Amino acid sequence: MKVYGISGLGADKRVFNYLNLELELISIDWISPYPNESIKDYSKRLSTAIDNNEEFCLIGVSFGGLIATEISQLLKPKKIILISSVHTEQEIRPIYKWIGKLNCIKFIPTFLFKPPHILANYLMGAKNTKLLTEILNDTDLSFVKWVLHEFITWKNINRYNTIVKINGTSDKLIPPRGNTKMHLIQGGEHFMIVDRAHEISEMINLELR
Repeated sequence: MKVYGISGLGADKRVFNYLNLELELISIDWISPYPNESIKDYSKRLSTAIDNNEEFCLIGVSFGGLIATEISQLLKPKKIILISSVHTEQEIRPIYKWIGKLNCIKFIPTFLFKPPHILANYLMGAKNTKLLTEILNDTDLSFVKWVLHEFITWKNINRYNTIVKINGTSDKLIPPRGNTKMHLIQGGEHFMIVDRAHEISEMINLELR
């Protein structure tokens, strides 16, 4: 069985390097969204990287969890594991949804979507600040802008019993919410896929068995 990983906002397969999984993980690279492309259409294009002729599982981190959820409506993964992410729009913080209703993201200049590193480190709760800095420096700000708009305006209400979440109790960006089956990492923050990789690996391996 293949396991496909979809990383978070601005990140890439580097965040999966710290996991120790019993099955091989294939990281799906981000592609550039078309102008005004919806998350559904984007997920459909990204899903072409998946070999649907054999059983597979999805791991989605942060915004990658939304993409994994959307792909699960197109294909039939055996299991979806969401890390530091949400399953439905009800699990998104109300303040984010309120900002989404204002539809203001599109009118903010793109260059403003790169936060100071000290602020990013705080929000992400990163211990491996070197890796986070490298990721931030490599991030396409136009992609960040698109992701943030799609995240706070996401409308998914469909629930799937094949989905399980792994969330950190101290996540400042996406705190644990909702009734989806969930494993909690005590004190885990948003960058815990790197900083708490050992614990997360054990939880993923347990689910994939």
